[in-house]
Amino acid sequence: MAQEQVEEYLEAIYDLESRNGSAKTTAIAKCLKVAPASVTEVLKSLSDKGFVQYEPYQGATLTEEGKKIADTIKRKHRLLEVFLTDVVKLNQEKVHDEACRMEHTISEETEDALCRMLDAPAHCPHGSPISPCNKGVGSCAECDSAGKTDMPVAIRDKKIIPITDLNPEQKSRIAFIRGDCKVVQRLSDLGLTLGTNVSILKKTPMGGPVEILVRRTKLAIDHAIAENIFIESPGPGET
Repeated sequence: MAQEQVEEYLEAIYDLESRNGSAKTTAIAKCLKVAPASVTEVLKSLSDKGFVQYEPYQGATLTEEGKKIADTIKRKHRLLEVFLTDVVKLNQEKVHDEACRMEHTISEETEDALCRMLDAPAHCPHGSPISPCNKGVGSCAECDSAGKTDMPVAIRDKKIIPITDLNPEQKSRIAFIRGDCKVVQRLSDLGLTLGTNVSILKKTPMGGPVEILVRRTKLAIDHAIAENIFIESPGPGET
């Protein structure tokens, strides 16, 4: 299979699994505009490669390796949508299809450069979240400095998620802050620094303020700000 075809399938499964819990053969076929019989053969191949877990008549779900590839493609796609919309000023109706064509060809270096140029956007033009990069840095400011000096940056060894993904009473540690030095300093003034233990107390519906506990202090912060605070993903059963 060509790498582009692998990525297209993993991306489609990613979207369907996010909405429905798994990706049915017929749904994948409709999404990619191919015959169901072709999908079945590809799913068997992806399963052999360790990218998906597939059972006939049950559908497919991504393995951890499959998710890594799909996450990378999604990040490139959404960064490209921001670029095509805000910089190129492309017609909104063409942005998605154009990003689909480009996402398979840009390098990691170009992806990083796009992210820095666009000031690490949190969402694509359609409102979908843009995941942070997988570099082992504590903030976008660190990433920007590394990019200017061409110093190698290690890959993050733990999965991170926005603090808004935590359930009430769950606890974790701040691992990454999306934003420049000003954002980092603003959050630092609130006690929200790298390595700090935090927990969610309350999440207001419809994107309202998020109440968190940090250093025995309750803070109510705007949802848009909270989305830029990333924590180490709790393991199964962790609270």
